[in-house]
Amino acid sequence: MGVPSVVVDASFLIALWCRRDQNHAWAMDLARNHPPVWQCCEAAFSEADHLLRPEGCAGLRVACRRGAIRLYSLGDDDFLPVLDLMDKYADIPMSVAGACLVRLTEILPEPLLLTTDSDFTVYRRFGRRRIPVRMP
Repeated sequence: MGVPSVVVDASFLIALWCRRDQNHAWAMDLARNHPPVWQCCEAAFSEADHLLRPEGCAGLRVACRRGAIRLYSLGDDDFLPVLDLMDKYADIPMSVAGACLVRLTEILPEPLLLTTDSDFTVYRRFGRRRIPVRMP
């Protein structure tokens, strides 16, 4: 078994960069145990950047510029499955960011998702496989 591809959700990024977040200590501990480079989709990064304004987004952007966060932009071949996931989980509902992160766990080797969102325990990759996830 190799090194996991660490995929990060907006909720992890927010907890990491916002000291007032109830999960800040958890995120700091995970960041030490699973250091960058972290994989993220543009939708989740955008969500974190928006919610961290004004104080936390500068640090998030610096981390991205320094290569600690690798952003994925899903093309047509990968975005159609994202739409299918959103249809499948419409009753939850699943956001674009959530569906993109599930898709990343399907295309990256040995994924591990860092999140505070319990919906990822319901979502499945490749139809029926659990998403390897770390949550508080």
